[in-house]
Amino acid sequence: MAFSERVALVTGASQGIGKACALRLAAAGASVALAARNLEKLNGVVEEITQAGGKAAAFPLDVGDEEQIKSAFKDAIGKFGKIDILVNNAGVTKDQLVMRMKRADWDSVLNTNLTSAYLCIQQVIGSMLKQRWGRIINITSVFGQMGQAGQANYAASKAGLIGLTMAIAREVASRNITCNAVAPGFIETAMTSGLGEDFRQNAMKVIPLGRVGTAEEVANAVAFLASDEASYISGHVLNVNGGMLMG
Repeated sequence: MAFSERVALVTGASQGIGKACALRLAAAGASVALAARNLEKLNGVVEEITQAGGKAAAFPLDVGDEEQIKSAFKDAIGKFGKIDILVNNAGVTKDQLVMRMKRADWDSVLNTNLTSAYLCIQQVIGSMLKQRWGRIINITSVFGQMGQAGQANYAASKAGLIGLTMAIAREVASRNITCNAVAPGFIETAMTSGLGEDFRQNAMKVIPLGRVGTAEEVANAVAFLASDEASYISGHVLNVNGGMLMG
């Protein structure tokens, strides 16, 4: 998988799965635009990529703000000339039982996890259509496929991403653009590190491979879907969950 002529933009790229995706794509030769709220962390990832001989630049972005999305994508295209690969990874959780969930927490999670992906796709789709090549990859979740108590907002947003993925895949297929999703299971990241040991042990019991996954394993799936090797795959949800959900 070689991306020497490709430019990728990854949201939520300052840590976790987003950072791993940025590093993986850069290692394969892509120029990478890193977008997230924390500029200090983004600059650290940029330094890591450039020290390894890659090309990257940081673009501060809160994906919950439509104007920031428009501005960051304009700046990224100004810097690199185009965006060939979009990885919609940015996401948040605000967990609560539905009977106690505040409307603001519902809106915040849907806006950050789902609406932002639609807005980001709008920023790149025109140029992808013109050049007749593009890769859009949405990071969903196993809980968008099977649900999770206390995460009605998160599960709904991730299930919505799957529907968005399939709709976009149908819209743009004739122009050699693919749109796919990656659905991680229980992955070791900052988002999951705060979960209690009881939760971790219970999670292990339902993972046939008997371990949590790594951000790098998710990034490998993203890199594959972004590559020419995956040119006949579109509208697909690739599970990276250790067998936690099958079928």
